[in-house]
Amino acid sequence: MKILARFPIATVALFIVTVPMVAQVAAQGASKAADTGWRVRWEPQQLVNGSPVLFRVIAPAGVTALRGNWADRAFSFRFDRACNCWYAIGGVDLNALPGKYPLRLQVGSKETESPAFTFNVTVVKKRYPTTVLSVAPGFVKPPEEVEPRIEQEQALKRRLFAQISPETLWVGRFASPVTTAVSGGFGAARTYNGVKKSQHEGLDYHAAVGTTVSASNAGTVILARPLYYEGNCVVIDHGDGLLTFYMHFSEIKVKEGDRVSRGQVLGLSGGTGRVTGPHLHFAVRWQGLYLDPATLIALDPPSQ
Repeated sequence: MKILARFPIATVALFIVTVPMVAQVAAQGASKAADTGWRVRWEPQQLVNGSPVLFRVIAPAGVTALRGNWADRAFSFRFDRACNCWYAIGGVDLNALPGKYPLRLQVGSKETESPAFTFNVTVVKKRYPTTVLSVAPGFVKPPEEVEPRIEQEQALKRRLFAQISPETLWVGRFASPVTTAVSGGFGAARTYNGVKKSQHEGLDYHAAVGTTVSASNAGTVILARPLYYEGNCVVIDHGDGLLTFYMHFSEIKVKEGDRVSRGQVLGLSGGTGRVTGPHLHFAVRWQGLYLDPATLIALDPPSQ
C-alpha cells in the first residue's frame, strides 16, 4: 500500500552482557559476578516494539546444543566456528509494552535440557505514525460474495503460518527483495477510506509493474498463489518460525514446495490485491510476530 512518507533503514549495533551462572542480568551493563564463560550480545543495541533481534551467545567449552526462550517462544541456536558463538533470530511484538523481558538459555536438546540461564533485556517504546489511504471500497468492506473466499484464505494462512520448521535454512545477511527505494515504512497505523483497519506490518517499495523481486534469503516456498487482500503472493519459510512475505505480484515465478536461495527470482511486481498503485509489500514474521524488515536487513549475522 503506497505511502508518501520515507523511512530510513535502521542502523544496528551490538550490546554485550556477561551472564553469571543461574543469575539474572540487567540489559544496562555487565554483571559484576565472577566470569563463568558465558557472554551474550544482541543487535540492534536498543530494542523497540516491532524489532527483530539477533542474539549471539558465547558458551563455555563442552556445550553441544543450545536452545532459547524469548517472548514465550522457543527457538534453537546455531553454532558458528568463525566467531565461536551460538546465534539465532527472535523478535519483539509490535504491540509490546516497554520494560524488561527475560531471555532464557538452556543447554542441551529438548530431552536433556539443563536449568535455564536467565537475564533481562530492555525494550523501549517506539511511536509509529498514522497514514491515510484511499482504496477501492470492496477492500474496506468486501462484498458478501467474496467473504467465503476470504475466510478460506484466512484458514489456509493460519494453518501454514502455525507450522514451525525445525530446520534453519537462512544463511548470512538478509537482502532487500528489490533495488528500488522504500515508499512506506513499518508500523504505521493504516486508515483506509476513513476507517482505521490495522498497523502496517511490512515495508512498501516503489516498484513499477514488472520489477524483478528476489528472495531475501534461503528457504522453502510455502505459499505462492493469488489472495484477495495480498494479491499474487509468495511466502518463504526460513526455518524456526521465520517467514518473509512478498505481495502484489503481477507474475509469480516459483511454486509451493520450491527450495530457493538468497537472490533467486520469485516473480515480478505488480498492483494486485488491496493497493493504491503498483508496488511491492515486503513483510517479516517470526512465530506470529510481524517485525520491521528494515531492521532485519540491517542485522549482521555470521555468514556461514
